[in-house]
Amino acid sequence: MIERVRAFVRERAGVRDAAPHLIEGGASFAYVFGSVLVFLLGVEALTGLALAAFYSPSSTDAWASVAYVQDQAAWGWVVRGLHHHGGAAIVVVAGLHLVQTAVAGAYKRPRELVWWFGVMLLVLVLAWAVTGYVLRWDQAGFWANRVEMQIASGTPLVGEQVRSLALGGNDYGNLTLTRFYALHVILLPALVTLLTVGHVMLARRHGATPLRTRPAAPRWPDQALRNAIAMALVFAILLGYVVSQHGADLAAPADPARAYDARPLWYLRWLFELRTMTGSELVALVAPAIVGGFLVALPLLDKRSERAARGRLVWLGACAGLFAAIGALTMMSLARDAADDKLAERRAEAAKLATRARTLARTNGVPATGALDVYTTAPFYKARAIYAERCANCHDDKSKDRKGPVIGAGHGDRAWLKAFLLDPSGDRFWGKTKLVERSKQAKTADPDAGIVDLAMQPVTVTGGDLDDLVEMLYAQSGAPDADEAKRVRGAKLYEETSCNDCHSLGEGEPGASAPNLLGLGSVGYYTDFIGNPKLPVHMNADKSQMPRFDRELSHAEREALAEYLVWLRTAKPSDVEALAD
Repeated sequence: MIERVRAFVRERAGVRDAAPHLIEGGASFAYVFGSVLVFLLGVEALTGLALAAFYSPSSTDAWASVAYVQDQAAWGWVVRGLHHHGGAAIVVVAGLHLVQTAVAGAYKRPRELVWWFGVMLLVLVLAWAVTGYVLRWDQAGFWANRVEMQIASGTPLVGEQVRSLALGGNDYGNLTLTRFYALHVILLPALVTLLTVGHVMLARRHGATPLRTRPAAPRWPDQALRNAIAMALVFAILLGYVVSQHGADLAAPADPARAYDARPLWYLRWLFELRTMTGSELVALVAPAIVGGFLVALPLLDKRSERAARGRLVWLGACAGLFAAIGALTMMSLARDAADDKLAERRAEAAKLATRARTLARTNGVPATGALDVYTTAPFYKARAIYAERCANCHDDKSKDRKGPVIGAGHGDRAWLKAFLLDPSGDRFWGKTKLVERSKQAKTADPDAGIVDLAMQPVTVTGGDLDDLVEMLYAQSGAPDADEAKRVRGAKLYEETSCNDCHSLGEGEPGASAPNLLGLGSVGYYTDFIGNPKLPVHMNADKSQMPRFDRELSHAEREALAEYLVWLRTAKPSDVEALAD
């Protein structure tokens, strides 16, 4: 019994091979796949080391570190692209190597161990890709991993334990990343290296399975040259693809609160399609087991010594059917997505969000509090949030409940001031306020009473005089581009037209019946006005329907809002839209 086992091992280990430097049947490009795979694993190792120097495996810093590599580090996008797409290239070449091996019948005795090592390597490579995808900690990797963990949790008996072990707790966090990082950079590379060494050693001892009847040829230089050509060609294609894609994609930072259409890596899409079609997590678990089980069992099922393809049509047909089914499911999944217009819209929004996050990260950096806070680094983020919550309902031109003047791009600039002076009770200005409404109601009730509008009356000056008066008001904001000569003439007109009968320009002085205009349009003016517009120096309680905010907003918050209003004076509508995007 012991001798039989020893003979089995010696035969499968290729101990008797006396000339590993020779290629049976001569050199061929059909034998290059193994060498190309080793080369690609080397590319993954080198690029992985480079990426590890920048990567931070924590939920607050992971996305930021990847975004830095992709968008800011010198040649970072090339290194990251080679690493990301190199993983896909390994899957493709490994698949071709598997097909070539099956066609040649190289899984038969005594090469069973070589075949099984290859199958295990393929499984480990897929696991390697899955563990690396979540390390990006973006929406794509995060939600894809959630789907994968959901499938894994459906494993009978041990599903929840597997999920808990992978996550490191009840939900995703730092422990999740560190565990997947350890798998990706320590455990799986070690296993892949050991299996690769064993696979290559066994393959060399057994030699290549002849594809044709020709004399044996030396590996060097006959086969080595072909291997080098294949490596160069594959690397050129890989590099070209990386350049065309400018590295690899990166979605917005992972956000558990924001829905995302999760999709696995393309070589796992067939499982996703199975799960979608059947609605069963178990099917997605059983299918890989069936595929893997068949590949492992193939040398045991096809025991005949016949290696010619025509003598193994049943088993080759089974392999072809298996790969055809996987390919068909993959294409069905991709086609389903391509035909979904709603999905395309959601993807466009997700891409827009990703672009915004990466732009902000590149220009403003990522806060130490986490990648999701990168959005808060946008100009006037806090002010716009306050405006949307406190002001938009009454002042946004799209609001159905507007009660005050429209506030938007150009608010307070020369054109705005001129339009206001000519028609202060217009819909764009005081038209929806209670001042104008009261006047309309009183006039309707008694048309002959000679009631004067409670709101400001249009100015009577025109032409250059109007421009001078506008410049005088515009200069109150402290705008550096104010024309001093026009301002002086405007100040004179201000008194001549009796504007000072209602308005004051003295510090802290209330106007007779209208707001004090000192500092109009400045940060200080807006900050004080927002705090309490009902003060006598502003609108007075009987005329202002705007609530005071000094009790709800801090001085810093009111000042931030004021700075936003000052910015609007020189902004264009496209600038405001760009901030909102």
